[in-house]
Amino acid sequence: MTMVPAGTPANDTKSTTPAKIESVCVYCGSGKGLNTSYAVAARKLGKALADNNIRLIYGGGSLGLMGEVARASLGAGGKVTGIIPEFLGNRELMLKDVDELIVVENMHTRKQLMFDRADAFVALPGGIGTLEELVEQLTWSQLGRHAKPIVIANINGFWDQFLSLLAHMKQETFIRDGLDVHFTVVDSAEAILPAILKAAVPEKPAAEENVLRKF
Repeated sequence: MTMVPAGTPANDTKSTTPAKIESVCVYCGSGKGLNTSYAVAARKLGKALADNNIRLIYGGGSLGLMGEVARASLGAGGKVTGIIPEFLGNRELMLKDVDELIVVENMHTRKQLMFDRADAFVALPGGIGTLEELVEQLTWSQLGRHAKPIVIANINGFWDQFLSLLAHMKQETFIRDGLDVHFTVVDSAEAILPAILKAAVPEKPAAEENVLRKF
């Protein structure tokens, strides 16, 4: 277990899409939700990452979908990095069986490390924390701060209302041409990894000055 002090906010770092996906950050709930398909999808994703020698980066807890995806990856022989703030250690019951457990001072440092360590991002069903993490990555991508693949796993239509909200924002011109939100939506666990690999084309991020001029 490693202790990491607070550091620079993640959005101070630019990053291009890697040519090879070696690690994937999975955002998901510390609960399992009402529909059993969510946990099934988490387990399938964890195994798929392990089977393809891709490290799982996640929030470090043992409960809910977080625990499901991590244990599935470990059970299939995969590598797992858990990153958790010290104050959440007891609440989310940090999973100590992972091969790398990093305990940090606060949520900002957690998100910094998750961003830095990941080559792509996946949002499984979850609560407000999962939503916040997803929206943050979408925003940084929109602003040209990174070009890493972002996949929304719309299991059993979980993200339908969120996708409708994005469409409404675009219709109302708050998401304007040239400031599109870049992500891929899939509706099954089996489609997540292929979507990531398809999106992993090396490219330079948009110049920050050009992006900001569009606001």
